Amino acid sequence: MVTVGTDAVTSEAAVETARANQGVWATIGLHPHDARNGVASIAPLLEKPDPLIVAVGECGLDYYYDHSPRDAQREAFAEQIALASSLGLPLVVHTRDAWDDTFQILQSVGLPEHWVLHCFTGGPDEARRGLDLGATLSFSGIITFKNAADVREAAALCPPDRLLVETDSPFLAPVPHRGQTNRPALVPLVGAAVAAVRDVAVEVIEQATWDNAARLFGLDAKPS
Repeated sequence: MVTVGTDAVTSEAAVETARANQGVWATIGLHPHDARNGVASIAPLLEKPDPLIVAVGECGLDYYYDHSPRDAQREAFAEQIALASSLGLPLVVHTRDAWDDTFQILQSVGLPEHWVLHCFTGGPDEARRGLDLGATLSFSGIITFKNAADVREAAALCPPDRLLVETDSPFLAPVPHRGQTNRPALVPLVGAAVAAVRDVAVEVIEQATWDNAARLFGLDAKPS
């Protein structure tokens, strides 16, 4: 699994977790909630190449909570896009209520070779916009929620080689665990929901999402 950093403390913890557990990798990122801290707060963690660090992010824009000023969010996002490209790492993108600015900044800075729209919350229109720009779409427990028809439609149209599943732990536990603390053990429920909307066997999604994750993040282990 890939465990995601959202600031200096959690990014360092992600790396420590990866070092302590075989089959775990880490990302280094500054979440838009913490953008006020500046990308310099995480940059030292990326100074030395480490095969266990497989992406930059999660980073992006969150105009729903606005925990950091929007100008700070945009600046930190742009810096992390450039950082991912300079390091040759994939980019993990968080976007909430900020689709237009997200796509505009990505295009203005320059798209990384590989990037993920993590915890995808949009519908088919946003999915197509992202896919047209080379994104991989990652679906979370939201796909199981009753009011998430747009997300299910996006999952149905996503090409099989551009599809991932995730937990977004500790948030967004899938039905029937909604409202509880999420954990990686629940990701099969997300995969089953994706399989249902695509009308394929669960094993098809299991294999496709493993293959996609291994290729995207350069993982060097096989699932047990």
